[in-house]
Amino acid sequence: MHPSAKLSVATLLTALALIGCKPAPPTAPADADIKTPATQALPDYGTSVSGTISFAGKAPTPVSIDTSMDPVCSLAGGKVASEQYVIHGGKLANVYLYLRSGPDAAMHAAAFSNQPVVLDQKGCQYTPHVIALMQGGSVEFRNSDSTMHNIHTMPTEAGNQTIDISQSPHGAPLTKQFSKPELMMPVRCNNHPWMNAFINVSSTPFFAVSDASGHFTIHGLPPGEYVLAAVHEKLGEQTLPVHIAADGNAIVGFTFAAK
Repeated sequence: MHPSAKLSVATLLTALALIGCKPAPPTAPADADIKTPATQALPDYGTSVSGTISFAGKAPTPVSIDTSMDPVCSLAGGKVASEQYVIHGGKLANVYLYLRSGPDAAMHAAAFSNQPVVLDQKGCQYTPHVIALMQGGSVEFRNSDSTMHNIHTMPTEAGNQTIDISQSPHGAPLTKQFSKPELMMPVRCNNHPWMNAFINVSSTPFFAVSDASGHFTIHGLPPGEYVLAAVHEKLGEQTLPVHIAADGNAIVGFTFAAK
């Protein structure tokens, strides 16, 4: 056989061997084992439950915190206020609202969106102070400050991953999934002990967090009978029965008082 023919045969055999022996795909990271919830388009019920969270009695005075241990945090005067009680005009912010019970169409509904919920570190505080997402969803942790921060989550539900990782100044975002329902999961910064936030993981896509005026709205609930829960980091949990009519909206109110 001509030498060039031998070379062609050898080349062909080598190519066939490579095609039949593809390398195994890389092992997926642990977070990939958590299934991201499928999204859905619920019928447009045109219904909602909304309301206001009130605070009864004298509002606790926010505690002023000295942040001078970090020069970057001191640029704004070296002081931040505690966020345990955020009350304006007798209305309470940072209250998490979710469904304790309700019709199957609501309690087994799929997620509306797979977009991560952002928890930023800005001005040496976590922003927002309280966030919420559906189980299987993700939180995108950011650091908008010019100093090193630390993200330390402390879940109590098995299946939610503990995170304890540093994040460099203006560093790349870190995205993590949470697979089990959980109330008021603490988030801390080991570098700055005054920094704290709370993550809430809902079993349904129907939830809200009260804003600075104490207001909240949960859209798109199927008609039926519900038990709506409201949770505050210090004042605990309350529940209310709610009726959602097929052609109307419900308005409710919760009132918390200092213990």
